[in-house]
Amino acid sequence: MGGIKSKLTKVIYRNKFPIQEYKPVKKTIPDKTIQVASAWKGLELIIEDILDQFNIERHSCIEFGVEFGFSAVVFSNYFKNVTGVDIFLGDEHTVFKGDHYDNTKKSLSEFENIKLVRSDYKDWIKKENDQYDFAHVDIVHNYKETYECGLWAVKHSKCCIFHDTDSFPEVRRAVFDIAKITGKNAYNYPFHNGLGIIV
Repeated sequence: MGGIKSKLTKVIYRNKFPIQEYKPVKKTIPDKTIQVASAWKGLELIIEDILDQFNIERHSCIEFGVEFGFSAVVFSNYFKNVTGVDIFLGDEHTVFKGDHYDNTKKSLSEFENIKLVRSDYKDWIKKENDQYDFAHVDIVHNYKETYECGLWAVKHSKCCIFHDTDSFPEVRRAVFDIAKITGKNAYNYPFHNGLGIIV
């Protein structure tokens, strides 16, 4: 019964918060990836396409929600500097609970252009005011947190992506609302749990 209710909720949210579908022109396998568990797998194929389609410069990228570093390594292929912000403890929506900072840091040690910051996004956005070429939000999948972190990320980047727009309806709603309030365009790639794009 729970599965049917979940599917119905997703359909309702898709209709209530319509977002134009993102259609990649090409798919590219990044030169570097790491073998870790990630719900992000598959999305690495469209990152270069997003950067090309929206003419995004490739100097700086900020990521909120690093977990084990799969997406951070993908971004390291395309950006001179990648900053990954995470509490590295998991959250109510992650399978793994517990401190994994040291393991993630070790896994990413060979990628010199990735800087890990152990911080809650709330603390980071209070003190940080830099602008980035690109941002990624993949934190706890509740509306309030996604909206708060995402609004900051959209205001501080040229392009911001949000993971789990199809698996967590509240993330989709946050993307819709952020695009509306900022006057930017929103797109959704409906595969691999969904990827929202605001540019």
